[in-house]
Amino acid sequence: MYRVTKSISFCYGHRLLDYDGKCRHLHGHNARAIITLEGETLDEQGMLYDFNEIRGLVKDWIDAELDHNMLLHRDDPILPALREAGERVYVVDWNPTAENIARMIFEHIAAAGYPVKDVTLWETETCYASYSSR
Repeated sequence: MYRVTKSISFCYGHRLLDYDGKCRHLHGHNARAIITLEGETLDEQGMLYDFNEIRGLVKDWIDAELDHNMLLHRDDPILPALREAGERVYVVDWNPTAENIARMIFEHIAAAGYPVKDVTLWETETCYASYSSR
């Protein structure tokens, strides 16, 4: 198997509902998504996928949907105030944990037809979560 990996950095804010730690408060992260694609064959250039192609697929979507955005659960009571203030919010049906954000990025790539093996989301310099196909 061949594998290629692309790293994409972005910033986002969130908070976790029904959580008893510091993450119950609104806060932000400088995140890094590590995306790995896997396949058995290379193209005529000798590549599994061009890194620029991966960047275009993932970075453009992350920039539009996640970067400098508040990721919040649909039941978060702060949503009406943020919307009224014209703030960017990305509403999800689950707590926006690093695990769930990694899964969301994975599913975006898979839905586009790419053979994504795993996505790791570094939430801080010392903490990360991953989601994989196996």
